[in-house]
Amino acid sequence: MYIDGKWIDSPDRYEIHNPATEELVATLAKGRREHVDQAVAAARSTYEERTWRATPPAERAAVLREATDRLVRRSEELVQTQVRENGAPVRLAEALHIGTSLAHLRYQVYLVERYDFERPSAMLSPVLAAGLVRREPLGVCAAIVPWNFPLVHAGWKVVPALAAGNSVVIKPDERAPLTIVELVRELEAAGLPPGVLNLVTGDGPEVGGRLVEHPDVRKIGFTGSTRVGHDVLRRASGGFRHLTLELGGKSANIVLEDADVTTAVDGALFACMAFSGQICAAGSRLLLPDSLHDTFVDKLLERVGALRISDPLDPLTDLGPLISRANRDHALACVSSAVGQGARIVHGGKVPSGPGFTRGHWMEPTVLTDVTPDMRIAHEEVFGPVLAVMRYHTVEEAVEIANGTEYGLAAGVWSRDNQAALDIAERLETGVVWINDWYALPPHFPLGGCKESGIGRESGEHALDEYTQPKAVSIDLSGGVEAKLYSLLLGTQSP
Repeated sequence: MYIDGKWIDSPDRYEIHNPATEELVATLAKGRREHVDQAVAAARSTYEERTWRATPPAERAAVLREATDRLVRRSEELVQTQVRENGAPVRLAEALHIGTSLAHLRYQVYLVERYDFERPSAMLSPVLAAGLVRREPLGVCAAIVPWNFPLVHAGWKVVPALAAGNSVVIKPDERAPLTIVELVRELEAAGLPPGVLNLVTGDGPEVGGRLVEHPDVRKIGFTGSTRVGHDVLRRASGGFRHLTLELGGKSANIVLEDADVTTAVDGALFACMAFSGQICAAGSRLLLPDSLHDTFVDKLLERVGALRISDPLDPLTDLGPLISRANRDHALACVSSAVGQGARIVHGGKVPSGPGFTRGHWMEPTVLTDVTPDMRIAHEEVFGPVLAVMRYHTVEEAVEIANGTEYGLAAGVWSRDNQAALDIAERLETGVVWINDWYALPPHFPLGGCKESGIGRESGEHALDEYTQPKAVSIDLSGGVEAKLYSLLLGTQSP
């Protein structure tokens, strides 16, 4: 752990195991509540002493840029680390887990260099006055990041928080903390003052629970399941805190009758099967019109049958393992429940066999048809390589099905008619809609959900707004006329 500028050990340990082989990858210090208290105290002290927030924004940006450059130089090493700790196929780790995170880190540095921390504001007054609005940091910020894309989510929280002048305590998921440890190392090496950024590793209920309910934490950025998100919201309710919650999803992928079928088939597979479906925005529901259903499913099965599930370090691998045995068993149970309710397995649905799968947490890419909106599989987040195919009769019905869950994170529309797709996008109750694409995440786009998928937005051009608060400042330029006016209004002076 990293607390107040020092690397801290602990008598308690926990282990990171490769989900593909179950081999030991690393042993880490297991933090406790007292470590959280020490980290928050260090962060609060540096904030109150203005150690970092008084540093000019250009100098803060220089530190963040140096740390990003150092991470870029280590990108190949970070990719290998990511593959070993969470099982991401190496191609995906290069492009999304590490590549996207580094691109977004660079954009955040770009933002802080151009962010208006002081903005002129017109003053409507009977006398001469001027005003401005300052964007000021919030204080101690808690960043709680998930195991599936740890460096991406850490970048969306830690970098804008630091860029705005806050102090931070970060808590990585206990299953995949290693790239976060390296992020902290490089920020330290880049010259971030001690105590401004603190890292506490350990279990979610103890370490994360204490962090979100700590009275000195003024902002919480959390990414994880909706179930845990509710717990975070409850624990944080003891004080007035700023919250950003990026939670679960059950995203619908709507194919219109005029779609390019070949492109849409590949898009549907990528939306659901990338990283074995372990993405909150995964397109796990595929909505097909009656006229296209059978043809589309036939082509889908041809393509899914060609996917290669094997060693995630092999560049030819398409699908790797799931993060844990518990996650794999949950996904299998979801499939079994769907079959019990009338769904039909047309591909996969079990653990692959063979010498490469005797260890690790493997599951075949699975396609279910005959899924109806009333089934659990149409509402429950699986977080596995399971695609639920659903029929619709009209576009209105497709929109109703897409909106008919508690979630509202992402959706997709496939059509040759851009205007028709845009009209549907306007009606979808989600935070992001992809048209003829999936997982396009340019750094200037905000990401977040509505309904049970979360509160607030991360990434995007307004990312620093989430880690600052406005202060209005008015300046009397009238040379005392304002004071005389007050006296007249209060009746203390004759005209």
